[in-house]
Amino acid sequence: MTHKIEISGVSKWFRRHGEEIAAMRETSLSIEEGRFVSIIGPSGCGKSTLFNIIAGLMPPSTGKVLADGQDIVGKTGYVGYMLQKDMLLPWRTILDNIILGMEVRGIPYKEATERALPLMEKYGLKGFDKHYPRELSGGMKQRAALLRTLLYDRDIILLDEPFGALDAQTRLTMQNWLLQIWEDFGKTVLFVTHDIDEAIYLSDDIYVFSSRPGRIKSKITVTMERPRKTEDMTSPAFMELKHHLMDLLSAGHEEEQIS
Repeated sequence: MTHKIEISGVSKWFRRHGEEIAAMRETSLSIEEGRFVSIIGPSGCGKSTLFNIIAGLMPPSTGKVLADGQDIVGKTGYVGYMLQKDMLLPWRTILDNIILGMEVRGIPYKEATERALPLMEKYGLKGFDKHYPRELSGGMKQRAALLRTLLYDRDIILLDEPFGALDAQTRLTMQNWLLQIWEDFGKTVLFVTHDIDEAIYLSDDIYVFSSRPGRIKSKITVTMERPRKTEDMTSPAFMELKHHLMDLLSAGHEEEQIS
C-alpha cells in the first residue's frame, strides 16, 4: 500500500496553436502519511492538473511523482480520486454505486456488499442501499461517492472540491462527516478547495498556489487542536490564519494584474 507521496519539480505545459502555454510551474511537495493536506489558489492555477498527474491520468512535462520511493508517473490505481461531481451511475442503486470500485478490483459482489453495508449504516446511508441517485439529495450523493472512493481502498485519497456545489449548511455537515471518516480510517487526504474557512477547518497543512501558471508560494501548518469543533471557526487563532491566507491569495492576484 502507498503511505507517502513525494512530488518533485512537477510542471505541465500544453501546446495550443503552435504556442507552449504553462498550466503549472515546477511544483514540489511532500504528502506525509495520515495528514490532511489542502491546496487553495485562484481558479485555473493548476490544482486539478496536479491531481490528474498524481492520479496517473496526465503525464507531467517535467518532474517526478514518487509513492514510497517508486515512480508512479502515468500509472493509475495508486490513489483514490473523487471529483466535485458525484459521478454516480444513474442506472445503479446506491449500494451498487458504492461497491463499483471494489468490483473493478475483482472483489466478488457478495464480499463487496458485506463490506459496504456496515459503512452505509455507520455513515448516514442506512436504508438507502436500494435507492437510485435521483432519489438522494446532493449531500447524500456526495456521501455515497466518498464511500465508494474509500472502499476502493487506497491509502491516499484526492478530493477535488467535493463540497463546492453544496449549500453552506449542508457543506458544514459534510465537513464534519468527512473529518469523522478521516479520523476513523486514518487515510492520507489531499483536498482542493476555494474556501479558506474549509481549508483551515479540515487541514493539518495548507499549500497556497499562485495564479496561473501555478506554483506553490507558501505552506502553512494549522496548529489548532483536534478534534475540531464548529465554534473553532470564530476563534482568534482561526481568524488570524484566515486573514494571513487571504493576504497570500490577494498578493498573488495583484502579481497577476501587474504581469
